[in-house]
Amino acid sequence: MSTLRVGLVGYGGAGRGIHARLVEQAGYDVTVVVTRSPERADTARSDWQGVEVVDDLDSLLSDTSRYDLVVLASPTPLHEDQAVQVLEAGVPLLLDKPIALDGPGAERVARTARETGTPLTVFQNRRWDPEQLTLQAVLAAGSLGSVYRFERRWERWRPVPQQRWKEQDTRGGGLLLDLGTHLVDSAVQLFGPVESVYAELANHTTPTEDDVFLSLRHAAGDDGQQVVSHLWGGSVVGAPGPRTRVLGSEGAYVVTTFENDASPFEEMDAEAPDGSQGWLSHGRERTPVQQAPGGHEDFYPAVAAWVLDGGPVPVDPEETVATARVLDAARESAATGTRISLG
Repeated sequence: MSTLRVGLVGYGGAGRGIHARLVEQAGYDVTVVVTRSPERADTARSDWQGVEVVDDLDSLLSDTSRYDLVVLASPTPLHEDQAVQVLEAGVPLLLDKPIALDGPGAERVARTARETGTPLTVFQNRRWDPEQLTLQAVLAAGSLGSVYRFERRWERWRPVPQQRWKEQDTRGGGLLLDLGTHLVDSAVQLFGPVESVYAELANHTTPTEDDVFLSLRHAAGDDGQQVVSHLWGGSVVGAPGPRTRVLGSEGAYVVTTFENDASPFEEMDAEAPDGSQGWLSHGRERTPVQQAPGGHEDFYPAVAAWVLDGGPVPVDPEETVATARVLDAARESAATGTRISLG
């Protein structure tokens, strides 16, 4: 497999902080960066020897011989139109989540990829989280019996919001599009399509949502069991709940912390042996679970295999269209106070 060359649009928190870091970890190269910021341009030149910095997407697409893949890490409101432009140019595209602001926009992006035959995938990187990979292994082993509820919380204590578009932009910011996209994707990956949605959305400290709750009813599985997912995202949570809790007929799987979040479960966490990820719990009895192999560092090698060697698409864009429709239903539910069927 040859070295993947990336044309990266945006060099801020997502572009440099996430994508460029993962590209470097994989041993690949960022050859072109799109940014209008002189400071970020200087940073890109310092980070990547010989990188070319251009001002806009048109300049990037004017010569597609310089890269194998475009990565769009621009603000969410720009995703739909920029993605369509890249796809119509026939360049393989990795689009940061969410795919678009809403379901119709997401379908437009996916339809453009289909009609042009241009490869498209979406950066649902949280599928590669250790807790997600480990939970998949727990479910595959049947350790929980018949599962009936999945809970996941992405909660933090930030009573003074940051002055950035993700928290201040009423069109493209807010936790529903940010964390909600990951939460719904994780639930669907584990438990299948969503039949109906109930949601509560609020904003306590920002112009857009900083408090999100979703209840998803999944289609019944082969055993006839219907899983319900309860998903939370919050910025003003002084006592975060357990990150993940899955309840089944033969026990539960619990993850109390994630990354660097503050946790009220420090004593319990301190008991966890190295190399474990969460607990199998039966009342007062709990057993540490061996962490499954893999992580975010596996994402870009999968992208390279897809772009350069005809491997499987890392994330099917049609799955992200379905997620966008769930988020649309969540907005409708929160506005009407009713559960919305997805038909």
